[in-house]
This record gives sequence, structure tokens and C-alpha cells, in this order.
Amino acid sequence: MAELTPIVLCLSRAGYKTARRVADALNVPLHGREGRVDEADAYFPNALDHVRTLFQAGHPVIGICAAGILVRAVAPVLVDKHSEPPLICIPDDGSTVIPLLGGHHGANRLAKQIAEALKSRAAVTTAGDVALGVALDEPPLGWRLANPEAAKDAMMTLLNGGGAYIRDDEAPKAHWLQGLPEGNDLDIYCTTDAYLPEDKSALLFHPLRVTLGVGCSRGCPPQELEILVKKTLKEADVAPKALRGIFSLDLKADEPAMLELAKNLDLPIRFFNAESLEKETYRVENASEVVFAEVGCHSVSEAAAVRAAGPDGYLGGYKRKSKHATCALAYAPQPIEELRGNERGKLSIIGIGPGQHSWRTPEASMLVAEASELVGYGLYIDLLGPLAFGKKRTDFPLGGEEDRCRYALEQAGKGHNVALICSGDAGIYAMGALVFELLDRGPDALGVSDAARRIEVVSTPGVSALQGAAARAGAPLGHDFCAISLSDLLTPREDIIKRLHAAAEGDFVIAFYNPVSKRRRTLLAEARDILLQHRPADTPVMLASSLGRPEEYVRYVHLKDLQVDDVDMLTVVLVGSSNSKLAQLGEGPRMYTPRGYARKIDGDLS
Repeated sequence: MAELTPIVLCLSRAGYKTARRVADALNVPLHGREGRVDEADAYFPNALDHVRTLFQAGHPVIGICAAGILVRAVAPVLVDKHSEPPLICIPDDGSTVIPLLGGHHGANRLAKQIAEALKSRAAVTTAGDVALGVALDEPPLGWRLANPEAAKDAMMTLLNGGGAYIRDDEAPKAHWLQGLPEGNDLDIYCTTDAYLPEDKSALLFHPLRVTLGVGCSRGCPPQELEILVKKTLKEADVAPKALRGIFSLDLKADEPAMLELAKNLDLPIRFFNAESLEKETYRVENASEVVFAEVGCHSVSEAAAVRAAGPDGYLGGYKRKSKHATCALAYAPQPIEELRGNERGKLSIIGIGPGQHSWRTPEASMLVAEASELVGYGLYIDLLGPLAFGKKRTDFPLGGEEDRCRYALEQAGKGHNVALICSGDAGIYAMGALVFELLDRGPDALGVSDAARRIEVVSTPGVSALQGAAARAGAPLGHDFCAISLSDLLTPREDIIKRLHAAAEGDFVIAFYNPVSKRRRTLLAEARDILLQHRPADTPVMLASSLGRPEEYVRYVHLKDLQVDDVDMLTVVLVGSSNSKLAQLGEGPRMYTPRGYARKIDGDLS
């Protein structure tokens, strides 16, 4: 997951001065509590909910507040300490900076940076940082610990008075280890070599100064590319975990063999355009006119490797070839901290549910947080609240669905991470189907560009209107059900009528989407009359408006009493089957559709 921007939270005017100093020092957003903080980049109504949302989305959270507030907020969602973001607490006066969570995943480093800006102290409690000034399981950028499972015991060896011997050819580059106590109790290896220490208690660090460039023909078997790469690494005596990443031409951004290689080696993959790779021709060993004629640059694998290694990088031998693939290694003189090249473009199709944050999945919030641009109907983006702050947003009006999806796809085709925001579930009467329909068409068929067709597309589920309505009703979808849109803008009216008859005859519970509009006022009445031919007049009907929002309104009528004027565009209409019932409870009626358990219950009674 991409590293997200830290967010500073201020809960009161008393902490504002400290919060502003922290936000300015880190150049990050400041979120303030509504009605209690006068100036902020974004505002939130409830601290516990907002902290939890940001934390689940992956944002490091810096709260200017009591530690207990942050603890209560995240406690219900703590799952994996290896993936959770930093959580830092600072009292209103800024006197102490306390990393509560994620100490070895950036929180300690961030706390020290904040403390320096505030001229206060960081209350770091992790043993390694306190006693040794370094966390062995959190190497700096440009380094990777190959055997993290050994870090805990290694740290204990040093904390108990032992010393470390730093060895191998890359040791002089490991400046961050030079302050450790010296001795022979712990061996620490620093090398790019494919080497595994015989002593399982030893630590093995790789400086990430080797880059892997790859190229392949369209449809290259993934196994062929992986075998070639592993053979090349073995010949060069380079450990796979010593690679900074995998690099290639952007025309190959959707090549399954490359994507699977990156996944199997657990490495980032980045891409360069042909123009930038052509600039590296003078540094490659195997320039090819054939390759130039095909893709616009004289080399792919070698050029990508040396460009990723930087201006002082150099090739580590000739490229290696198989029937359908090529690869090459390049070396940078120092560990590479920042990756060069572009990520594969990504479009996340996100259903945010009816709008309230508690009905939005953590995955949806995470994808929103990772996106660089939000695209959608303006109201839906507004419902994201502070989570949308600081991101480029492109609003489209109702009726602009095709333009909305085309724009989102083409922006992702430029290498951006785009989130297409939909209400409910994006795959149910929303933008998901249109996105894939456009991707299924070529440029000559009014589809999207080839660049847009190479992007990664992710769909995440949301709470649909029928689910939200059913939950508020009770259990009306307890047996077979269907959904029918009554909008004839895209579906011929005769097809809608045909489906209404089929659903009526099948005795399905029916969720009606788009039941009416300002100009479309007859289909709901026709649907009612068709259903009355097949189920009782007193069949319960639920009318649910603005689900999950403060103005939510739920009511019940009998099917015979269903009137068009009772419904608007924000209403979901749930019509029961002939078996659906209203249970009269103390707090009011609840709608359910029996599944057949009555026969079993009545049998037990007899």
C-alpha cells in the first residue's frame, strides 16, 4: 500500500497553536473539530469516528488531544501491527510527543521529527530506539531486512549487553548501523549477494541499489519470464530481495507476465515511456533498430534498468534473453531511496453506500485515501467529508455518466490513481458496468484509448440501497428477491414491462430502483397494477428515503395504496412477496419474508 499523508487532528482551541505548528512543520493537513476549532483545512463532527476512518484508510494520525481518545477510537479496529499506520498523541501544550502505535513502522521517526520542530521530547518507548538509537526491523529508505523474523532476538542480544560485527562488502554504506555496540555476539551482513547466513540468529540487510529491467512480447508465458529472471539473478549472484524494483516500458503496463513477476517477487514495478528510454540508448549494450521500429526506443530492458538506477548507474553485464522475454540488471553506486518511473495507472470503482461513514467499508476508505484524484457526481464526493480534502476532484452532473467514466479511465491511463465515487454499490445500477463496457470497446468503437485499457481496475463493494432498506425494514429479503429499475432512459419500456410480469408471476420480493422522476410518473403505477394481479392487495410495501442520512424516512403502505406522489428519486421501494409480513413490535412494524422455517417450527409444536 502506498504511504499516505499524515493528518494532524485538533480537538479544541487550547491545542490549536500546537496543532498548527506540527502541521506546518510537516507540511500536512490540519483537521479540526466542528464548533471547537476556528481554523482548519477540513472539519469533522465526531472525533472517534474520524480518527477511526483515517486510521483504517491507512493515514498516520497525529492527535493533539488526550491519549485515551485515540486509544478508544482505534481499539475496535486493531488487527495487524505489521500493517497499521502510525498513531501519535501530543498534549495541547506540545510538551511531549508520544508514538502510541507503529513505532517500528514510522511512528518513532515521525515523533522525533515533530519533537524537534516543537523543541520538546519524543516519548519513544520501544526498547531498541531507547537503548540503541536504532530499530533493526525498520531500516532506512534504500535498505531491506531480508530476514525480519530474526530481528527480535537480535535486538535482545544487543539489549542484554552483546555487541555486533557488521561485515561484507556493503558494510561501509550502512552508516545507520555504525553506532551499534561492537562485538562478536551478533553478525550483521550487508550485501546484495544471494547469501543466507548459516547462523540463523544473524541479520541480513540488502542495500537496494540493483534494478531489474524487463521486456517481453505480448502474451509471454509468466513462467518463462520468471525463470529467465531467476537464472539471471543467480548468474549475477544478486538476491531477489536486493532489487529496488522491476522496470519496463509503459506499453507493457498490463502485461500479465510482468505483473505476476512483481507479485511473486513482492517488488514494486514502474514504467517509463519510450521517449525517456530512448535517451538512455548511449548507455545500453544492445541497441536494436527492430525494437525501435516496434515500440519507439532502441532498448527496453537495459534502458529501463539503467534509467531506474539513476544518472550514475551502470549495466551489470549484457541482457539475458529467452524466446519471448529479456531482462537486464543495473547498479546504482548508493542505495536507491526514491523509485524512478511511473506506477501503473489505477481506477478504483468505489461504492460508498448511502453516505454515512459507518456504512462505508474500510477498503473503500483506503482506496479513497490512496487516490490522487476523485471523480463523480459532486454530492457523492461531498459525502466523503474530510477524507476528500486535499485531493484533486472533478465533479460531473447527473446525466453525465458516460463523460464521467471516460474521464476517469483516461486520467488513469496517464498513470494517475483515480477513484470513481458512486453511491450504494458501484456494481448495482451504477458506474461499474459502464466502465467495463467502455474498456471492452476499442478506440475505433468509441471506447477508450489503449493507455486507458492498460490500467489496473479495482471494484470494491458498497452497501446498496436495497441492502440498506432491507436492514431498516427487518428482513424483507429473507427469501428470493430481485431488483428492477423503472428508468426507461437506457432500457426500453417494453423490456421493463416484460420483467415486471415475470417478477410478479415468480412471486419475488422486488426492490424498485429509479421509481419516478420529474417527467417519468407512470411506470410505478403500472408496476403496482401488474403486481396486484398476482399478490394480495395488502402486500406490505416499504418506502425508504435518504437511507443512512439524518433526513432518513421510512414508512409502510399496502400495495393497493401505493401512490406515485408518495415516492421521489431518493426513495427505494421494496414490495413484498405474497408471503411477506409485517411483525408488529413495540417500536413499530418490521417487514420480513419467511423462508419456510414455519413448517419446521409448527412440526416441532405438534
